[in-house]
Amino acid sequence: MTSKNTDTEKDREERLKGESSASGLRSWLWHRAKPYAPPWIVTGVVGVAGAGGHVLWSGSAAAGVGLTLASVTLTGAAWWAGKNAGPQRRLHSAITVAAGSGWVTGAALAGPLPDLFLIGGATAALSWNLRQTLRSTERTADPSGSLLEKVGLAKAAIKNAKVEPNRVTAGLVLEPGEQTNDDVTRALPRVASALDVPPTAVRYLPDPDSARRGELVVVPVDMLADTVRWEEEGPSHPGGSITDPLVIGVYDDGSPLLLWLPGDKEAGRNATHVLIAGMTGSGKGDGALNLMTEILSRTDVIFWLSDPKGFQDFRPLLPGIDWAVEGGTPTEVMIEAVKAVIPARTQWLGQHSYRQWEAAAAQRQTDPKHSCRTGGTPCGCEGLPFHVAWFEEAGVSLGLLGDDAFNSIANLARSAGMALVVSLQRPSHDQLSTTTRDALGSRLCFGVPNAMAASFMLPDAVIDAGAAPERWANRRPGYCYLITPGIPEERYSSPGRTRWFTDTATSLMETVAQWAARNGARVDPVTARAATGVAGSAYTDRSQPDTGTGPTEEPGMDDPSTGTGPAVDPEDKDIDPEADLPGPQPGDDAPLFGEPAGRKPSPDQARELFAQALDEFASEGRMVIGPKDFMDWCDTHNLSRSWVSLRLKDAAVDGRLEPTSQTGRWRIVPALTPA
Repeated sequence: MTSKNTDTEKDREERLKGESSASGLRSWLWHRAKPYAPPWIVTGVVGVAGAGGHVLWSGSAAAGVGLTLASVTLTGAAWWAGKNAGPQRRLHSAITVAAGSGWVTGAALAGPLPDLFLIGGATAALSWNLRQTLRSTERTADPSGSLLEKVGLAKAAIKNAKVEPNRVTAGLVLEPGEQTNDDVTRALPRVASALDVPPTAVRYLPDPDSARRGELVVVPVDMLADTVRWEEEGPSHPGGSITDPLVIGVYDDGSPLLLWLPGDKEAGRNATHVLIAGMTGSGKGDGALNLMTEILSRTDVIFWLSDPKGFQDFRPLLPGIDWAVEGGTPTEVMIEAVKAVIPARTQWLGQHSYRQWEAAAAQRQTDPKHSCRTGGTPCGCEGLPFHVAWFEEAGVSLGLLGDDAFNSIANLARSAGMALVVSLQRPSHDQLSTTTRDALGSRLCFGVPNAMAASFMLPDAVIDAGAAPERWANRRPGYCYLITPGIPEERYSSPGRTRWFTDTATSLMETVAQWAARNGARVDPVTARAATGVAGSAYTDRSQPDTGTGPTEEPGMDDPSTGTGPAVDPEDKDIDPEADLPGPQPGDDAPLFGEPAGRKPSPDQARELFAQALDEFASEGRMVIGPKDFMDWCDTHNLSRSWVSLRLKDAAVDGRLEPTSQTGRWRIVPALTPA
């Protein structure tokens, strides 16, 4: 490189300091004229060809036909050969060839036309000289080279550039054998620097069928900088179906950020679950509210929510939610209920000839094609609404239940017309099992602290295309990437932003919840029966969505405050007032030194007490239990935890308990309840 530069400088110096003789001047003029000589040489050749043709074919009709066909053929060939050139160069070339070949044909048949030749030939040659001069001027104006040269892609070619409002898309064709799509991916930060735009404004979408072709996308203006308040627009489609797109924000080019939960066989879109993640302060909570309010504003979906934070963000929406629980054991019960609901709903869909859930499944079944009866008569069964099970701050629940608590739900729920939404700060391997994470097909990724955290949420291809949520961290709340079925894959690396919820949004959120309570779907008998069969009173006595309060009992004859019933404590109602008091038992008095404190029940009494304890847990809605739940009970009745563990296993054998996915945890089988 140094030697080449030195030779160039010497050549330039010799030209500047060369002798001023006539020969030196001629040499300099010829050196300057050489780049512009080819058009004139070609013009001269065309003139000689026309004169020679006149000598050979003057007056020949056959030669006239042949020359005409040759002229048309050459013009078409020039147009075809210029398909990879710019439109101006292609048109210029075709016109020049058409004019030259037409003149040769006319000169051969009718004789040379000197005036026409001199004027037309000179004009054609000068037009190419002018084009050459302008091209040299452009190179001189940009001595550092083109954009692709600056970023190390000098041999790449730009094809089929498309300019849209705030979006430029250019096809790239790289040098065969020397450049690959990976080279463009590594050059993206330099492209952003050359264009003076944010790094996330430049993306590259490789062609899956080629290692050297793709599309470079540049969004020059960040349209996400202006925050949009949710209450300014509210839900996008109130009263619509869950099959309609859920609008949760906008992309950086201004187009809507869309998400679908159910599948659509006609559109070729699969049903999906959603994983939401982002660091503290990244706007994950507002993103969740955008999605939740969209779901609650539809008429054919029921919603279950688990939130260990005590509904801190979602409390205004509780009236529209069918079942809402906090963390710990209630969440454990909800997970077991969801597991039981899945096969019940799948069976209903199969009986009614639905290969996957669709909007018609939520309506009363009056179509003979979807009848569970034989003979093709409509069954009239009540519909099956879509079902969303949302687990907020799932990292807290997974810390108690294990990282595979959602495995079976994530793998099976889509076929049952259900969507699982899991929201947590960091879906790492120690938080969420790889099996569950892979089954959550949609990802809503907000800002993360580093590239490692981004890799847990975004596919490698999306990161290679330019997606980098770690560049925002929590400095741009609401900025996100959305990976979901139903949107083009080239959109995956485009950043979006969800809408902002302020304190003034609370009243509109409450309105949405009340609207959902009055107009939204009611839980279907299939789902209710399956949930009740697992959760018992934890589900039947849940807060009612239309009032936000639990069921109340009518004042009865047994209410002491009315003065109309017996003023007896419920725990004493079975005592016979006429029976003799039992005799003293060992341990009833204060124990002597070295004796056990309190009376230990007999084996039969202990088993009876244990059965009563199970009934009490069930009545309280604590349907998932283990030995640790009996600690106070053991102290009261002077029984050991090992004895309780044995009784739990015996109860499972007897059918009173069912094992859960967590070791040492058991699910109480509720007593029979009315359907």
